[in-house]
Amino acid sequence: MAVSGGYETDPVDHGRPVVLIAAALGVPTEVFREAFSGVKPAGLDRGPTAEEAQKNKAALMSVLAPYGITNEQLDEVSNYYRYNGSKGQLWQHQPATAEAIVTDGVLTGVAITNPGSGYTSAPTIKVKAPDGTIVNAVATVAYTNDFRTNGSLTSITLQP
Repeated sequence: MAVSGGYETDPVDHGRPVVLIAAALGVPTEVFREAFSGVKPAGLDRGPTAEEAQKNKAALMSVLAPYGITNEQLDEVSNYYRYNGSKGQLWQHQPATAEAIVTDGVLTGVAITNPGSGYTSAPTIKVKAPDGTIVNAVATVAYTNDFRTNGSLTSITLQP
């Protein structure tokens, strides 16, 4: 069984795990995208100045505060999912694991043994059947406000 990928982001998010951040904050993805549209990143060669960071935080909070998001919540979620993609890093995540279910020598399903977390998209699932053929399966990903379950697999279904 192979579980691969699942860390792809929407092109409009420029590599940011927006679906995870939005879910952790308890707001729709579109709301966080709107909030982030006012942020001016400092660039890869340097971090933001204190003034730039303050302006960026104000832009985020102007959209998020009406949803009950506090500065402390935003900091906690932002720090949890912070990473440096230019250094080959990925946000915090836990890979999922699963096992094939075989009944009377026939592949009948897949059991999730660890749902993982941090998936921003459904990973690719390939299962080796007892006869050696490779069967594709589709995973369903759930987004929650709990870091341990945000972006975790809830089901894996074999494809005919």
